[in-house]
Amino acid sequence: MSIRAVVWDVDDTLFDYTEADRVGMRAHLAAEGLLDAYDGVEQAIVRWRAITDRQWARFSAGETTFQGQRRDRVRVFLGEELSDADADAWFERYIGHYETAWALFPDVLPVLDALAGSHRHAVLSNSSIHVQDRKLRVLGVHDRFEVILCAAELGVSKPEAGAFLAACDALELAPHQVAYVGDHPEIDGRGAADAGLLSVWIDREGVHTVGDPPAGPHRIASLAELPAILGADTRFGAPSTFG
Repeated sequence: MSIRAVVWDVDDTLFDYTEADRVGMRAHLAAEGLLDAYDGVEQAIVRWRAITDRQWARFSAGETTFQGQRRDRVRVFLGEELSDADADAWFERYIGHYETAWALFPDVLPVLDALAGSHRHAVLSNSSIHVQDRKLRVLGVHDRFEVILCAAELGVSKPEAGAFLAACDALELAPHQVAYVGDHPEIDGRGAADAGLLSVWIDREGVHTVGDPPAGPHRIASLAELPAILGADTRFGAPSTFG
């Protein structure tokens, strides 16, 4: 049976999270007077990203709440036992800088336009609906998606099959009728494949080239390649650069 819907990851798939985080944190550190504590901006950003990854893993494992992982990111980064209110305030100041750098990847609108008449669209993110709903509105694509699901509200995170199956249930489609597009080879790529969806892993920078790629997902370098994988009847698309 043909693919009838595409479910999308958001951060680093539709939205350039990595660049926005880098630009936002650079501005935030300067405003907070914290740059002198590091040998350079990039060293501070690398540390922030490592802490973020660890705290997100705790959230995904159910060890903390969405707000709790934010607070702990700040506490670990600063090395201070801040109150919840102080940690929240610091994070909100960072968010102010981060949001000024929000942008879609340039291949997003063309592929959404190309697939608008042939496929339904939804979002499945490991974030919270409060964050991603607003983000999609600010980026001007919220109305492109009929369903927006997030781990904080679902109570289950990718790569668990339950997260992907919840998106299929919301669309009232079987997994084999749904494609999932995401940037992480395991959380998105292998997770969606194991849940029975058509899995598409977007590896924009070709950074995951060491060792064998995960079994199951199609690997693409640009969303321009997606319509060909879906078999969509459009004039948009390009052959895979990965073969």
